[in-house]
Amino acid sequence: QVQLVESGGGLVQAGGSLRLSCAASRLTFSSYHMGWFRQAPGKEREFVAAITWSGGSTDYADSVKGRFTISRDNTKNTVYLQMNSLKPEDTAVYYCAASNTPRLSRMVRAYDYWGQGAQVTVSS
Repeated sequence: QVQLVESGGGLVQAGGSLRLSCAASRLTFSSYHMGWFRQAPGKEREFVAAITWSGGSTDYADSVKGRFTISRDNTKNTVYLQMNSLKPEDTAVYYCAASNTPRLSRMVRAYDYWGQGAQVTVSS
């Protein structure tokens, strides 16, 4: 079955950087829009960023715009999330997800496949 596997999470000080990767298998990767979401303890899963199947268009939550960058490499079936200027409020489990809706979406229900998540902890 389809697998999405995140990596690159960890503990970082405020102001630091991390890069998350999400490798897809058993998926026609280049046909899917890809998204990153996060979920903090006691909170609902929220949209972070998304990228079209071609990589030609992106979308970001206001809370991360200017600090995070989503990208993809269709030759490697991998999507990335570069996170700079991290803040303690960025602490969460980060999930990648795949969607084949016609347009980019910020809605959890628009995504068909999900990874297991990667913990990101930002200390103050």
